[in-house]
Amino acid sequence: MSHPDRRLVIVVRADPVICGHSGEARNLAEVALTRGFTDVRLLTWPIPVLQAAGLPLKPLDTLLPYSEGITVERPEAVGDYRVPDGRHLAGLTGRLVELLADPVPTVCLSMYLVPHTQVVVDAVTAARAAGFAPRVRTVAKAVGSDVTNVIRSCLREGRFGAATVLFTTFLANDEVVAVSEYTRDEIIASAEEVDASCGTSFAEQCRSRVTVSYPPIDSSAYLDLDEAAVDEALERRGLTRNGYVLFLSRVARAKGIYDLIIAYGQMRARDKVKLVVAGTGPALEHVRAMAKEDDRIVFLTDVPDEEKPLLMRGCAAYALPTKPEPDFVETFGIALAEKALAGGGPIITTLTGGTGEAVGDAAIIVEAGDINALADAVDRAVLDMPSAERDDLEKRARDHAMTFDRFAVFDDLFPS
Repeated sequence: MSHPDRRLVIVVRADPVICGHSGEARNLAEVALTRGFTDVRLLTWPIPVLQAAGLPLKPLDTLLPYSEGITVERPEAVGDYRVPDGRHLAGLTGRLVELLADPVPTVCLSMYLVPHTQVVVDAVTAARAAGFAPRVRTVAKAVGSDVTNVIRSCLREGRFGAATVLFTTFLANDEVVAVSEYTRDEIIASAEEVDASCGTSFAEQCRSRVTVSYPPIDSSAYLDLDEAAVDEALERRGLTRNGYVLFLSRVARAKGIYDLIIAYGQMRARDKVKLVVAGTGPALEHVRAMAKEDDRIVFLTDVPDEEKPLLMRGCAAYALPTKPEPDFVETFGIALAEKALAGGGPIITTLTGGTGEAVGDAAIIVEAGDINALADAVDRAVLDMPSAERDDLEKRARDHAMTFDRFAVFDDLFPS
C-alpha cells in the first residue's frame, strides 16, 4: 500500500459487540473512505477479552466484512498477569502512539469515555513528550451510558475524584460531542454536581464546548427494500406480513421487555398478531420463562444485520417501550431510527432519554411503565388505525430518520 496522506483512527468497542457505538464506528469508517481518508483504522479489543467481559456479542460467523481500506486492529496485552487490567490498555495506547509517530495528518475519534478517551489522551501526550510532534486532532464522543452509568455512579457513590478525572479527560480533547441533546444535558447536569462539590468549572466548559452528533446510520440498508426478499425472510421464520408485533433490541429490563410481554397478554390484537422478540440480552432467559406457556410469542436470537430491515418492514407495529433504570437510560434509540427508515407498521415507544429525538413527531408515544397504555397503543396501531394515518406516519418517520444518514452525520462531525 502507498504511504497514506490522511488517517482516521477510531478507538471503540467494535464488532462483534452488540451496541450502538460499534455500528456508529462502522458507518463512520465506511464514509471516511469516500471523504479523502486513505487510512482508516478501528482500534479495539481482542475478541477473547470481549467474550470474557460478558458483553452481548454477535455470532462471529455472521459479522459483515468492512470495506477494503478499513483496518481493524486488536492489540494484544502488554506485560504479564501481574498487571491484570492495565495490560490491554497499554496495548491500545502503545499502538496508537506508534500510529501517531508516523507523520500523517490524523483525526482520532474516541467513542465511550472510559477507557477509550483516556487511551487517546494518554497516547497523544506520550507522543508529544517523546518528540514525535504528531499532526493529530482529537474528537471525544460521549455515546450515552458512559454518562448515565459511569459518571452518574461516581456521583451516587460520592466518588467525585473519579468524576473529576473523567471530565478532565473528556475536555482535554480538541472537540467534544454528545450522541443526543439529552446526553449533552446529562453531561452538563453531571458537571454541575461535580462543580458544586469540588469547586471546579466543568459545567461552564461543557455548555460552551459540547456539541451534538447523532448516530450515523447506513440508510441504504433500510430504504427501497426488495419486497420479495421481505416475504422470503418472513416465510423462513414462519411469519406473515403484518402478522406480528416486533421487539428488536437488546433484551433487558430497561428496554421495557417485561412490560411488553405483560401487555401482550391483555391485547385485543393478540389473536391477530404474534409477538416477535428478536435479540439477546441479560433478561432473555427470564423472559423466555415468563412466556413459556404462550405459543404466540416467538423468540429470535440469531437475526443477522441484513435481516433486521426485512423484519422491520414486515411487522404490523414495532414496539420499544424503553424505561429509565438506575444503570441505563435510552440516550437516543438507534433501532427506532432504523425502523423508521425501513417502513412498515407504526413505531410505539416512550419519551425516555433521547428517544424523542430519534422519532420526532412520527411515533405513537406511551408513558414509560404504563402497561395498559402500551396494550391500548398496540391495539390501536394494529386494529384501529386508518391506512391513511398509517401511511402518513410511515412517511414522516422516514423523512425524520434521513437526518441521521451516515454521510450527513460524518460531514457535520468532520467538516473538510
